[in-house]
Amino acid sequence: MKAVQFIETKILDNAGLQAQLLRWRLQSKTIAFTNGCFDIVHAGHIHSLSQAATFADVLIVGLNSDAGTRGLKGEGRPINKEQDRALLLASLVMVDAVVLFDEPTPLRLIQSVMPDVLVKGGDYTVDTIVGAKEVIANGGSVEIIPLIPGLSTTGLAEKISKL
Repeated sequence: MKAVQFIETKILDNAGLQAQLLRWRLQSKTIAFTNGCFDIVHAGHIHSLSQAATFADVLIVGLNSDAGTRGLKGEGRPINKEQDRALLLASLVMVDAVVLFDEPTPLRLIQSVMPDVLVKGGDYTVDTIVGAKEVIANGGSVEIIPLIPGLSTTGLAEKISKL
C-alpha cells in the first residue's frame, strides 16, 4: 500500500518547518534548500529537484505564493494555484518539505532554514543567488544545477497558448 495520505504532511507552515528542522538536525541530517514558482512542473524541474536532492539528506522547497509568482512572472501567472503547486511538489519522492513564502525573495525563509546547501538553477551565479552570502558565511555551500535547454515553464505556456 502506498502512503499517499502522508503527501500533504510535507506541506509545512513556518512553525511546522521549524519543528521538522529541529527533528532533522537532532538526527544529524544535512539539509538542502531550493526555491521557485514551479507553475507547470516539467522535466526540467524534475531534473533540477532530483539533482538538488543529491546534495543533502533532506530537500526543502520554498514555493513562491500566488501573489509572489504574479509579481515575478506577470499577470496571468501563476497558471496553477499555490496549494495545487505545493501538493504536486510534495508528491515528489525527492522533496521532503514544501514551504510557501509571500516575500519577493526567499531570503527570510533561507535565513530561518539556514541550509547546509543552497541549490539553484544554472540561470544564476553565486553572486546573484539570494541567500548565498548568508549560507556561505554560516559554513554552508551553494550548488548550481545546469538547466536543460528548451525546458521552461514560460516556453511551455507559450506553446500551449498557440494550440
